[in-house]
Amino acid sequence: MQVFSLPGRLCSTADIRRIAGEASGKYFLLYLKPGIRWVRFGEERMVQIADYTQAVMAYADRFRLNEGDDKPVPSPVIDYQTGALRDDFDFGSVILLRTEAVRKAVSETKDYQYAGWYDLRLRLSRMGEPVHIPEFLYYEQEEDLRKSGEKLFDYVNPANRAVQIEMEQCVTEHLKAVGAYLQPMRYKPIDTFFATETAVTASVVIPCKNRIRTIRDAILSALGQEVRSPYTYNVIVVDDNSTDGTAEAIQELAAVHANLVYIAQDKTWHAIGGNWNAALEHPLCGRYAIQLDSDDTYYDTTTVQRFIDCFEKERCAMVVGSYQLTDIEGHPLPPGKIDHAEWTEENGRNNALRINGLGAPRGFLAPLLRTIHFPTTKYGEDYAVGLRLTREYKLSRIWDVVYNCRRWDDNSDADCDTEAMNRNNLYKDRLRTWELQARQSMNQTL
Repeated sequence: MQVFSLPGRLCSTADIRRIAGEASGKYFLLYLKPGIRWVRFGEERMVQIADYTQAVMAYADRFRLNEGDDKPVPSPVIDYQTGALRDDFDFGSVILLRTEAVRKAVSETKDYQYAGWYDLRLRLSRMGEPVHIPEFLYYEQEEDLRKSGEKLFDYVNPANRAVQIEMEQCVTEHLKAVGAYLQPMRYKPIDTFFATETAVTASVVIPCKNRIRTIRDAILSALGQEVRSPYTYNVIVVDDNSTDGTAEAIQELAAVHANLVYIAQDKTWHAIGGNWNAALEHPLCGRYAIQLDSDDTYYDTTTVQRFIDCFEKERCAMVVGSYQLTDIEGHPLPPGKIDHAEWTEENGRNNALRINGLGAPRGFLAPLLRTIHFPTTKYGEDYAVGLRLTREYKLSRIWDVVYNCRRWDDNSDADCDTEAMNRNNLYKDRLRTWELQARQSMNQTL
């Protein structure tokens, strides 16, 4: 079996073409890392499954070896699906490819400097679904020992902007090929939702559970906002059965702040999505519902007004701001400002199917969102409604920093294990799959 190596997932189309030209057998193996060691008969098993399934591409679970540690750590990957469009999808470090399919794919594409592998695997997925073998067939050396929370923002680092542009070009061509591409600037009418009467103009929504260390900071940041007359706002805090003193802290602040609305959830399952729905359905919810996580703060006292201004001017369904990463004390952390520059008015709602989030903080046109609601889940709920809204409605952006995203050890994504990361990624891929199907159906009726 021929083996070829690439320096990770960022590579040129020229690299792929060279490999396709040198490959001579029915299949070849692509290594994305050095130092691969096989479980006995692992290579034979990959070929066997590829033959069984007539796969154009196959990948398998693996063991990881941390530097200085001889104990292998099981590190499974997840099944591929049509919505697995993010460019950092983890296939592991060994991929079996059908030579004929690779040659056909590279003969039909243009040259990319960074997105050669991403472009190839999207094209191969249109020839046949990549096959995941849920068996541990090899060992790889773990090179990136950072916690999951430290890796989370790699894809929006401004230093990677050229990479992002190429990745967007690839996914856009793929969406066109599968009938899920959305034409720019074509939106549904929205004026009736703006005409809905509400108690206040805007509501800051803070869902929380067991956040005694940070909840006061979040609430006081929201209460300290300044809005111009005739606009008004309130703060809605939804507590999901906290047991650490969080509920008592909220009640203390509610006793002295008339515009603080406290919602105590019952004992049934709510998660973050359900807590958002409780705020949206409250009679005191404003026309615009603006996010503030219970461990974050607003950048200054103008954030709410800036969201109001953007909604009023742009007449959009959703507004997304820009944020900076900070530590728990508010000191900036690299890469600093995160503005999701990969979002553009022309192509953002298509590119949204590639990236892992739309940014923060998020604001929603509440009367419209009440026709959709959040899924009752504790992860990906904001991404789900963002995809749904942008399918038919306009999203606008605030490019200045309006939010402090505080990183600390108790963030929900600070240090996820492989099982949690796989569960989260599988769910977001599922959201993309459903959205892809919905967009294909919508396009067929136009």
